[in-house]
Amino acid sequence: MEGTAITRPTRYLTRMLLFLAAVALALSLIFPPLQDAFMANAVLNGTIAGVLAIGIAYSLRQIVILWPEVAWIESFRASAGLAAERKPPRLLAPMATMLGERSGDLRLSAVATRSLLDGISSRLAESRDISRYMIGLLVFLGLLGTFWGLLQTIGAVAEVIGTLSVGGGDLSTVFDDLKRGLEAPLAGMGTAFSSSLFGLGGSLILGFLDLQAGQAQNRFYNDLEDWLAGLTRLPSGGVISEGDQSIPAYIEALLENTAESLQDLQRTISRGEESRTTTDSNVVVLTEKIGNMTEQMSSEIRLLAKTIAALAEKQRND
Repeated sequence: MEGTAITRPTRYLTRMLLFLAAVALALSLIFPPLQDAFMANAVLNGTIAGVLAIGIAYSLRQIVILWPEVAWIESFRASAGLAAERKPPRLLAPMATMLGERSGDLRLSAVATRSLLDGISSRLAESRDISRYMIGLLVFLGLLGTFWGLLQTIGAVAEVIGTLSVGGGDLSTVFDDLKRGLEAPLAGMGTAFSSSLFGLGGSLILGFLDLQAGQAQNRFYNDLEDWLAGLTRLPSGGVISEGDQSIPAYIEALLENTAESLQDLQRTISRGEESRTTTDSNVVVLTEKIGNMTEQMSSEIRLLAKTIAALAEKQRND
């Protein structure tokens, strides 16, 4: 079961934590203007911040869940298959089901290895779909706030222009009315730019975290593929491409199953031969012991006969 070591995703998690620490430091340095931008539309920006927090937690979870997978593989390799009897992690559940209670000289067919790797690859891709959706959701929320703010700005500007009148009025009063009227368009522009700022900034943060999570999952998949490659038994005809396959897949699977059964039968016969050899050795030892006991009993009988003869001779002399 020895082979390529499965790399733990420690360095990828370290990169993510260092990046988040750097982002937190940068946000603390620009906190006052950032707070003003956030309050331009607290509801929408708060929604963006909540989605960002959920995306960060999910990206970290994608790294953390790889630890039980790596630990299960290491335990399986160290105990020669006994780890498969315990409840496996989620990603490697198909592998544990396929390996079952096999132990010793474990060998997999090329079809079984490909099936295992395809199943694990699909599970890894499925876990990344949610993080990618959250990245797109942040961009969408930022654009939604932008269009929302622009609509507010356009409506407010149209209202200011419609109510603006300079005929026969005091010029200072007109300017005061214009300034008060421009507060609404400026608030709309604040909503537009702040939501774009938070949405795009959050998507950049989640993008980097998703990149690290993807690299960790790819490294885990590659190490797993290297390990399974060492356990794969190629067909006797060598590597056959899909276009050059000369026999149907079910026949190849049947032949591989037959070969595995013959190997199991050979191992059973070998164990029976070893048991028979041990039994024969025990019989030889027992025979030798019985021979020794027979000789000893013969010696004792001769000695007893001599003793009886001596006693009889003495009795006659007396």
